[in-house]
Amino acid sequence: MKKWCILLVLSAGILAGFKTNKLTFVVPKGWPKPVYDFNRNPLAEGKIQLGRLLFYDPLLSKDSTISCASCHSSFNAFTHVDHSLSHGISGKIGTRNSPALMNLAWQKDFMWDGSINHLDVQALAPISNPLEMDESLVHVVAKLKASAQYKSMFYNAWGDSNITGERVLKSLSQFMLTLVSCNSRYDSVMRGEKKFTTEEANGYTLYKKNCAGCHAEPLFTNGQYENNGLYVDDSLHDIGRMKVTKNRADSLKFKVPTLRNLKYSYPYMHDGRFKNMGQVINNYMLGLQHTPTLSPKLQKGVYFTDEEKVDLMAFLFTLNDKSFITNPDLAFPRK
Repeated sequence: MKKWCILLVLSAGILAGFKTNKLTFVVPKGWPKPVYDFNRNPLAEGKIQLGRLLFYDPLLSKDSTISCASCHSSFNAFTHVDHSLSHGISGKIGTRNSPALMNLAWQKDFMWDGSINHLDVQALAPISNPLEMDESLVHVVAKLKASAQYKSMFYNAWGDSNITGERVLKSLSQFMLTLVSCNSRYDSVMRGEKKFTTEEANGYTLYKKNCAGCHAEPLFTNGQYENNGLYVDDSLHDIGRMKVTKNRADSLKFKVPTLRNLKYSYPYMHDGRFKNMGQVINNYMLGLQHTPTLSPKLQKGVYFTDEEKVDLMAFLFTLNDKSFITNPDLAFPRK
């Protein structure tokens, strides 16, 4: 991983270092400071590689058939594209679409409803969810202790072979912190290396007028929870963040997802109801449900001409980062 960071700096030449005790977490120029506290879990190559192996290991599930990567494929911007809702062991189906994982160091809380407030414990949610991995952290640790390979990797990562639940979760978060996407065509334009086409420039203007309130640059999310006017699914009855806060003001509010890598991360929305971005844009124009908690940014509605829709899509395509989904350092660790 250290090599990957060095290669990223040398290839881009525009990155500033955010120092940790052992490795430098690379922050793209012009981006805000990460909210993750690296002092409490300093990055180290051994921990990152351990977390990477754990991320791809189905051993974390009860029957050893489902890994983190089963719902978070590197080729799909670390989500899945073959079904609307997450799938778990024994053919079980979850209740929400798997969110794409990227730029997690800038996120304060996680999941569509913000039910997890720290990356270092985020993995516990899918591991223990009966519809996903349906496993206990205690049993995961017991299985890892029976592995000579993991004993060796924990020793290399943590200085001794003591395998604990805390170390499992912190190693996973170390790997997830490296899922940084910052090398799209948009980023190249912002760095002055390329220029937008006429259509992309027009789309950028439309984005800033209609979308930036929720999908703010450079992360293309404001990290907040918004009701974007979706009708409630008749089978899921998902009330969003209100399930966590019990506050009616949070009814039907979900975490704003990033617009980065949309080409790879369909279907869209918390329940995966839209298969393509054309459906998403049309819904904002024609399908909003006006409820008391509807985002103020959508109260007046959104309208695009056919030409404007083409331009907006052209801009959104500039946010796709092929180098992110093809980065070998983030893919399945092959021997």
